[in-house]
Amino acid sequence: MPSVTSPSTPNPSSPNSPVQTEKASAIAAEQTYVDMLFDRLDKEVADANQRLNEVQADVDPANPDSDALVRRETEYHLLQGKLDRLNLAQLGLVFGRIDVDAPGDNPTADGLDRRYIGRMGLDAREDDYRTLLLDWRAPMARPFYLATTAQPEDVAVRRHIRTKGRTVTDITDEVLARELAAAAVDVDNDASITSESALHQAMERARTTHMSSIVETIQREQDEIIRDERRGVMVVDGGPGTGKTAVALHRIAYLLYNHRERLASTGVLILGPNSTFLDYISRVLPELGETGVVLSTISELFPGVTATLQDSLLTREIKGSDAMVGILGEALRAYQVVPEDPVSIKVEQLYLTATPDMVKAARTRARRSHKPHNDARGAFIEHFVQSLAEQMANKIGADPLGGKNLLSRADVDQLFDDLSETPAVQELIDAFWPTLSPQSVLAELLGSEDAIAHAAYAYDDETREALFRPTQFDGIEAWSAADVALLDELAVLIGMPDVEAQEEAERAAWKEQVSDAEDALDILSSSMSTDNDDDMFEAEILSAHDVIDAEALARRQQTLDHRSTAERAAADYTWAYGHVVIDEAQELTPMEWRMVFRRTPSRWMTVVGDTSQTSSPAGVDAWEDTLGEFVGDRFRIHHLTVNYRTPQPIADLAYKVRKSVDDSAQQTESIRDGEPVRFLEYSDKPLKAGIFTDDNGRLNAVIDVNNVEEVKGLEFDHVTVINPVDIIERSPLGINDLYVALTRATQTLTIIGEWPEEFH
Repeated sequence: MPSVTSPSTPNPSSPNSPVQTEKASAIAAEQTYVDMLFDRLDKEVADANQRLNEVQADVDPANPDSDALVRRETEYHLLQGKLDRLNLAQLGLVFGRIDVDAPGDNPTADGLDRRYIGRMGLDAREDDYRTLLLDWRAPMARPFYLATTAQPEDVAVRRHIRTKGRTVTDITDEVLARELAAAAVDVDNDASITSESALHQAMERARTTHMSSIVETIQREQDEIIRDERRGVMVVDGGPGTGKTAVALHRIAYLLYNHRERLASTGVLILGPNSTFLDYISRVLPELGETGVVLSTISELFPGVTATLQDSLLTREIKGSDAMVGILGEALRAYQVVPEDPVSIKVEQLYLTATPDMVKAARTRARRSHKPHNDARGAFIEHFVQSLAEQMANKIGADPLGGKNLLSRADVDQLFDDLSETPAVQELIDAFWPTLSPQSVLAELLGSEDAIAHAAYAYDDETREALFRPTQFDGIEAWSAADVALLDELAVLIGMPDVEAQEEAERAAWKEQVSDAEDALDILSSSMSTDNDDDMFEAEILSAHDVIDAEALARRQQTLDHRSTAERAAADYTWAYGHVVIDEAQELTPMEWRMVFRRTPSRWMTVVGDTSQTSSPAGVDAWEDTLGEFVGDRFRIHHLTVNYRTPQPIADLAYKVRKSVDDSAQQTESIRDGEPVRFLEYSDKPLKAGIFTDDNGRLNAVIDVNNVEEVKGLEFDHVTVINPVDIIERSPLGINDLYVALTRATQTLTIIGEWPEEFH
């Protein structure tokens, strides 16, 4: 029977009802306030653009005044960063308001402090910097996220403000402390205490190919992780749908807000499982006002290397194991050669002999330096050439009468210098202690059964056969994802140039070149007379840049570094990041963990993952075992327990799958109901695996054995899983893969093909 509204009881949903009239008035008032904030934001953008144009006009790459150039470059980057933040903050500039029983800049008639919350902060500079908009990360904004009816945090009313572009479209009020809110709410004072309304609206939105921020709907357990100030390694652990990734990204935005000076210069690295995932999360930090981060997969972490090959599961397991540390070490030592027999060379009509003992002594000296291979080459050369110089001195300086050698110490030093530049000696040095690169060593190791047999002598035939890849290096370097950590390990063992040091040396060389040119001008000007008042000779007046040749000037312009911190960090394998975030961290192998920890000497990391989803054959079984090797017990685990993504029927099915291999598995609490899971028979013409948007704008995924790894960390409105048995049989961790596939859905799940009986 249809509902009937009494004539004496106005329908609150009617556009003309008092409640709706008051709400429209409240929205209009908020629109006025939002317009004022955008006017100020536009003014800041215009001022920053004007100053940026002035700085760009001042920049002269050829200016020898390097200090002034550095100052201009610094201001240029600061302005660019500010503009990025200002422009991106407009995407949902304001989203909340709280009326708090506390002192503040904006007192209401009832003695409360009215605080607007948004993606960035804005002040009224002309009014003693009165706060107009609080950055969501500011301490005074925190009650917006923590307040509940049980613990109101002195918040009388919390208002969610929804906007589209610059237009306020709706508001929702939550009365948290009714005794404080008697006159504070612009709408019905009998408003229900619906603290979950904004959260449910966010969860019901259609998914897209890009992750949305949760800045408007951060929950209490998430806020505690985001604002955790302790240094060290933090693990954000939780099952699918608990918001691990979103929490980690908002934590980075919070840390950048509170530690901007440090992290702006050292950078933040975010590692994800694949490029699809990185693209999916790429807009979250910019929307939060942060752009200075490096997004990368593990396979992209070594500059200049792109992974294109696929390894077998066994090969991935072996390459990922820490056994490779010893194998790579043996492979490298094989290049530090001691000849079995003496080697003779002819130098200026004399024959010199490099004996095995001589070479072995030089090798020992180099190894005792404990430097990387290429850096230790200098110690090898010094000892080896010195031995040759003394041998040569004994031959040419011997006293025929049997007395003391006729050559002085200075003569022997000259022989050392001469021999160091002799091609025959240089050839011996290259043969006994060559200059190496990580790529050449790994290529020659994996492409040679003999090299593998030597380096992996302590391992079985199956291991050695799995490492051998004879066609990989057929004139072209080609790498798998598992090779990247091996290249990085070799870079440490071999020694690689410090990019920053090289650039600093180039800057110093340029300054010296300019100084030399100016000295030359001083000499020229002292030997000639020029009448500066005569226009005929004005063109003959020289500058330092006239003395420096065009090629050198071009090099200087090329080496001038206009890159941001993030761009410089991504190109430098030796870069030490201020903070590192690893998503889907359970997939990292021991060798990959070594690679990541090298990039964060401070050990300040946010590790995000769920060991129940591990699919890597050398991945993480327990956080304690993995992290203990690097930080001992100096790490903290935060457990997220509420499932915001997965409807309960899907969560129940996924739990049965997980429970089959882990009796201790705990089921997360899903806050959403949903439709039952559909089971269909396999068709001769099944759906094609992939990701697509349907006619209703919903993001769908069809998952099978071929693309199950590509959907890690992603979420879709509707998911179809084809032939789950194939996914299970794919690898020893196939059940984990199936668990991942099942838990990607936010609305519905369909299973096509045989479903294992034990999971019913």
